[in-house]
Amino acid sequence: MSGNDILLDAGTNEFEIIEFFIDEADAGAGVQNKDYFGINVAKVLEVVEAPKGLHSAEGAPHPSYLGTMSLRDMILPVIDLSVWLDIERKESEFQLIIVTEINSVVTGFLVSGVTQIHRIGWTDLKTPNKYIADMDTNCITGTISIKDRFVLMIDLERILGELDPGMAENLEGGGALAPEKWSALIVDDSASVRALLNKNFEAANFDVQLFTNGLEAWEGLLAMRDKAKEGGKSITDMVDVIVSDIEMPQMDGYTLTRQIKEDAELSKLPVILFSSLITKGLYHKGEKVKADDQVTKPEFGALTGRAITQIEKYKAKRAEA
Repeated sequence: MSGNDILLDAGTNEFEIIEFFIDEADAGAGVQNKDYFGINVAKVLEVVEAPKGLHSAEGAPHPSYLGTMSLRDMILPVIDLSVWLDIERKESEFQLIIVTEINSVVTGFLVSGVTQIHRIGWTDLKTPNKYIADMDTNCITGTISIKDRFVLMIDLERILGELDPGMAENLEGGGALAPEKWSALIVDDSASVRALLNKNFEAANFDVQLFTNGLEAWEGLLAMRDKAKEGGKSITDMVDVIVSDIEMPQMDGYTLTRQIKEDAELSKLPVILFSSLITKGLYHKGEKVKADDQVTKPEFGALTGRAITQIEKYKAKRAEA
């Protein structure tokens, strides 16, 4: 199965998830529970049967690491999600590996089974409750109600980042410096990513406005647009660039970008999409909603420089008009 075969058009504020489950060990009296989870289909390359003999590797960075497996011309690491999530999984002869590509890194995640693919609106993704958010191994980005059950959305990027702490070193700014004080509007549902983006952009001589999802940012932009108009000013007097994640509850980055570019005043602003979803196979989705640039997470350090380049392009166009 290839996730790229069933992707939705950009800007519909919908996405598709692959729902999978982990069978808990018997809780007594023959009771068996299934825990349901989901990830964005756009991150899934395929689902394959788990090979025999996978086991926790001695000296591994985390007990969930099961060593590597071969898949055609690839050797990929395998992570046991049940161990990471602190779930006692029921052993079975038949288990599956969900093969993902995130930030150009291919990884396999061991699960008990897969149910189906669901088309979901970003407005249906609810913020996790305090109990889930406070879990030590929390990697849950939200919950979705499907039929008679709740599906927990998994943040695989966080898992991979914690397995490889050295990745954080690649997320520092690249030293770019704006020639004057500019303003960046940054949208990301991850508090840790927002904090890092805020740090990098402030170091690059930007004032920063932070928003947690696309809907919040859209409403904020409309308010700023109207305030500027009332004062006889342009939105460009208040904001110089917008940097947005793609995967967010309420409104995704593609939809936010499309709506900005369809607005006569807001379209004066450059929009940069910044996400692990940006790959060669998905780059066209950002182009379709007229994003000015698309930066993937491994290019984090170049983000402020790319923002400065876009601002300078837009300023030059306005000067020529």
